[in-house]
Formats: sequence, C-alpha cells, structure tokens
Amino acid sequence: MTIPTARHSLATSSLVDLAGAQRPLVDPADLQTKVVHFGIGAFHRAHQAVYTGAAAARSGEPWGIAAVAPGSRTTVTGLRAQDCLYSVTELAAAGNSTRVIGSITDALLLGADSARVDELLRSAAVSVVTLTVTEKGYHRRADNGQLDTTAPAIAADLPRSGDTSTAANDLGTVVGRIATSLAGRYRASRAPISVVSCDNMAGNGAALAGVVRGFMQATEWADKDAVLDWMSTEVAFPATVVDRIVPATTDADRDAAAAALGVRDEMAVVGEPYRQWVLEDSFTGPRPPWELDGALFVADVAPYQLMKLRLLNGSHSALAYLGLAAGCSSITEVLHTGWGERLVRALAAEVGPTLPDVGLDEAKYTDDLVDRFSNPAMRDQLRRIGSDGSVKIGERWLGPLRTLRSGDAATPILELALAGWVNATRPTDAGGQQFGTADPAAAALADCWGTTANPAALVAALLREVGAADLADQHLLISAIAQRLPAVHAGQIEI
Repeated sequence: MTIPTARHSLATSSLVDLAGAQRPLVDPADLQTKVVHFGIGAFHRAHQAVYTGAAAARSGEPWGIAAVAPGSRTTVTGLRAQDCLYSVTELAAAGNSTRVIGSITDALLLGADSARVDELLRSAAVSVVTLTVTEKGYHRRADNGQLDTTAPAIAADLPRSGDTSTAANDLGTVVGRIATSLAGRYRASRAPISVVSCDNMAGNGAALAGVVRGFMQATEWADKDAVLDWMSTEVAFPATVVDRIVPATTDADRDAAAAALGVRDEMAVVGEPYRQWVLEDSFTGPRPPWELDGALFVADVAPYQLMKLRLLNGSHSALAYLGLAAGCSSITEVLHTGWGERLVRALAAEVGPTLPDVGLDEAKYTDDLVDRFSNPAMRDQLRRIGSDGSVKIGERWLGPLRTLRSGDAATPILELALAGWVNATRPTDAGGQQFGTADPAAAALADCWGTTANPAALVAALLREVGAADLADQHLLISAIAQRLPAVHAGQIEI
C-alpha cells in the first residue's frame, strides 16, 4: 500500500481538515480538567479517554483529563506536540475506522511536573482520579497484598512525603503521590473525590485503598489519623472491570492512521471494536456520566471481575506462554493453530466452577472471547501479554487453582498453563527471559533456574518466588506441572 505523505502533524489547527466522523466528539476547547489519570499508555487512550470524551459530548459537561505518565517522558512529549490529540483506530474484520480523541487536556510527568499534579489533586475542581499503572505499580506484597514498605521506590518516597522543602514533594510512585496529595486535599478543600483503579486485579478498588492507606500509616505525619478518618467518608475507591484488547502500535499503524486522516499522528493507538467498563456505583462527589457511552454501574463488580480475570485474562496468559513455546507471535496466530480455540474453551470449562453463580452467561462470554481472539485485524503480541507474569498469574490462575484443588477437582489445563509460564521464565545468556518478556521478578526467577536441575524442585522454587508456597508444597501438583515441561519446551502443545 502506498501511504500518501501527510501534509502536517495532528494538532488543534488540523481538526478543521478532518472528515466529520474523524473529529473528536467534543471540542477540546470546551473542556476543563476535572479528572486526573495516572498511566497514559495505549490502553487508557483507547478506553477511559474514549468513554470520557463521549460522556462530555453527550452530556454537555466539560469533563477533561489531565493525564500523568509515571515514567514515560516520550509519551508526554508526543502528546504535548499534538495539543494532546491522538487517534484511535478500531481494527475490525469488516474494515477499520479512525477517530481523533480530544478528551485529554494536559499531559504531565509524575516527577518533573509534581507540583502541578499535586495542585490538581488538591483542587476541588478535580473529583475523579483513575489509574492504569498495571499490577506492579501498586507495590503490594505477594503474601498478603498489603503495601510493601520495603520496596525501594516506596521506601524512598516515605521520607520525601513529609518534606515540603521541594516542589510539592518530588515523589516517584503513584501510590506515594496519591496518598500525599490526598492529605494535602484534606488540609485544603476537603472536597470529596473518587480514586478509581482500572487495573486488572480482583478487588482492585480495595487493593488501591489498602496501599494508599498503608502509605499514610507508614508516614510520620502528625495529622495522619485525621486524614484517614476523612478518607473513610469522603474518598471512594470503587472497584472496576475494564476490557478492550489494545495491541502495541506499530509504524504500519501510524502510517495507516496518516493515510486515513491526512495528517501525521505519532501518538496513534489501535484497538478491537469491543469495549467494556463495569464500575461499582459508590462514587463520592461528581463523576463523568460514562454510562452515556455504555459503561455499566452496578452494586457489585466482583462477578464481572472474576469472569474477566479468569476467563479472558487467564486464557490470554495461557495463550501467550504456550503460543511462544510453539513459535507463535500473536494471539490471532495462536487461535489459528489446531489447539488455540480448544485451549480457550477448555480453560473456561475448568475454571468456570470457581466463578460466582449469579446468572452471568459464561458460555456466551467464552464464544465472544474466541471471536475476539480470532479477529484477523488484531495483532496482539504474545511477548507483551506474557510480560509481568509474576504479578499476573496469582489472580488469573493460582486463585482458581487453589479453589479447584481444595475440592479435589482435576486441573490439567491450569497445570499446562503453568508449565508454559515456567518454560518462559528460563533466563538467556544475555540476561533476559527466554522469549523476550519483561518481569519485575526476572532476576529472582532466573536464580531459581540456577539452584536446581530437578524439574519438580524448579517448579516449586518458582511458585514460592511468586508467593505460592502453599501450592509449592503440593507434590502431586508440582509433579504434574514438571511432567509437562519437556513437551512444552519442544513446542508440542496438546489439549
């Protein structure tokens, strides 16, 4: 395909040249910063920012987002160069569609712009904070889920949180920033605010509340008890479920966006047509009317959350590790093997009994997963999905594994999936993991490979490293996983 040369880069001045269906649903000039979001990766830009722009357009309320990058200066610089505009292309089997999103009002860097971020979080005009910082951004202990105050980044932030000699406390973690700024909000306006985790964790609202409170409790603030009391009534931490497959953007995606728009968009993102957002209806203070774009507000998100974590995310991880072993590179490629669809359906059947019996249609959900994973327009890379396994598999696989084995149920698919993960943790001579996945525990996992040549002992050591000592002590389970390793290593996947 020949890509026409874009006349200029995407910016506010170029919106007039776009077709009506390509322009933002809301005029960015009409928005005010009323939401702060941490984590401006592709998922946020293809999910929460899309819902917020639609909610603002359909309600006439000026909901704009100040997006904060915990570490990626490149993303901040790229968005600023385009007046915080970017496009989302929906990748559908029937053809793609591209629209510019205008709901982000500012792009900030957590460290360099700490004073501005703190100012926004203290302001009564901001009533919602959202997060997509991945599980590792919460710095939770593997054994009990509480804040790990010994984690180097948290340990560095704790003394700085009370130091007002620097510009609004130059903090390096999202947890430290939120906790410290909430305390500042208490000392200033005491306006209610909702802090909304959009990360893939069971009970993500409670998990976020726990680490924020844990940070506060570990400080030496004279008024921390008063701050914590205020939080109990005026700061909500709703649980959520978010869903949209958002592959990493490629140069070809950016070229296609330029061809569609007639302007160059270096911050373009792509995603599947499907979107879901389920939120616990427990907000304090104003919030965007996301339901106008299809978000669902419910009393209890737990059933939706578990179904997504265990069926979608659980099968995603299994497809990633086993697919990499079989020489595949994307989810769609795995689904077009002879075993990919069988893996998704078999995993759903195995873990289905661990889900709450509240009337959710698991069979249809599984059918939809197969259709979504098979979408030929999607190229969701297994290397990306397989990254951070040490903080993902606990909720996706180990929780249901414990439940099933406590009832003496057979767990062959989870055992196979775990063999895939074990195989993928193999260290390379260059110091990385076998298939190029990244993991915060990569060094510790690599050490396990160096301590024993016995497959069962290796499996047990790796499980202990991810906080699953109880499973590591189940000899029949460990043996079953170890017995599958040779076939997985050879890329021979049998369901």
